[in-house]
Amino acid sequence: MPAGPRPTGPKLWLGPAAVLVSAALLVAGCSSSGKGGSSSAAASGSATSSAPAPTGNNQLEQDYQHVIAQVLPSVVQITAGNSLGSGIVFDDKGDIVTNAHVVGSATSFTVTLANSSKPLNATLVGSYPDADLAVIKLSSPPSGLKPAAFADSAKVAVGQITLAMGSPLGLSSSVTQGIVSAVGRTVSEPRTADSPGATIGNMVQTSAAINPGNSGGALVNLSNQVIGINTLTAVDPELNGSAAPGIGFAIPAATVTSIANQLIKDGKVSNSGRAALGVTVRPYFDANFQPAGAAVVSVAAGGPAASAGLQAGDVITKVNDTAITSPAALTTALASLAPGDKATVGYQREGKDQSAQVTLGTL
Repeated sequence: MPAGPRPTGPKLWLGPAAVLVSAALLVAGCSSSGKGGSSSAAASGSATSSAPAPTGNNQLEQDYQHVIAQVLPSVVQITAGNSLGSGIVFDDKGDIVTNAHVVGSATSFTVTLANSSKPLNATLVGSYPDADLAVIKLSSPPSGLKPAAFADSAKVAVGQITLAMGSPLGLSSSVTQGIVSAVGRTVSEPRTADSPGATIGNMVQTSAAINPGNSGGALVNLSNQVIGINTLTAVDPELNGSAAPGIGFAIPAATVTSIANQLIKDGKVSNSGRAALGVTVRPYFDANFQPAGAAVVSVAAGGPAASAGLQAGDVITKVNDTAITSPAALTTALASLAPGDKATVGYQREGKDQSAQVTLGTL
């Protein structure tokens, strides 16, 4: 160790991991040493006084402590190869729900429960990267597993207090607090080795700190219910791609329970709950080589677009009031809608602007 002042405590170093990918925790520090020496706290003797004990009269503080005691046992740490993330106990059979980008391409994992330091083995049940959700299962579930309770997503409202629970930077069973900043957000994830760049609708935005390793953990209300799975934070391009403080997103409980139940039952997802047109598209560029729409390559027979009269070769340029300049823009527009919704789709056919009323199907 280089000469210099002795560190006063552990330091956390966040490596160059992306916002969505778990980072390892490195602890730097050294133990006290010296010939016959003692720490400054010990040398001060009786002059050192402890802080006054809390009075216990703060109702909000008691509410926080109650929620943490009730829900934190349901939040686990997941290790997948070199990746570290969080998960939520879904049932007493050992099923754990997490983010698809946490499990990545792995099929076996180690899981550490909140009330134990002994790693448990788990295997993949199923993954659905399009919604960034996955389920893994403990190989030998211990007795006393505590499944989390999931909230009614329709009752999540801006201003509600939230607690984010998980393992940020490898610090297991950590809790941060904030509020619900917005609901109904449509967010596109960056494309990485473990994520196809999913576009997810109806996400909950929160000011609670969500850091690498929090992914897959629980965003909780003060009624001991999980309102969403912590998934990603916003990135500020003016800060060289650093995470924007206080802007995190969680997949809503309704989506989590729907996808998890399908993965547990069938090992796959047959009903994503997301709206679809029933078309395959590619990028379309105008005469100046600028993105100008989503060109229809094929139309599913009997699907929503086919029923509305769209054809291969049409160029989709608008969904309701949203301009469509690329396939990604079309995906984002549809993610904010629901199956069964009626949407006005603007398109070009042989250079002429047209529109059609489409009843959206299911992806």
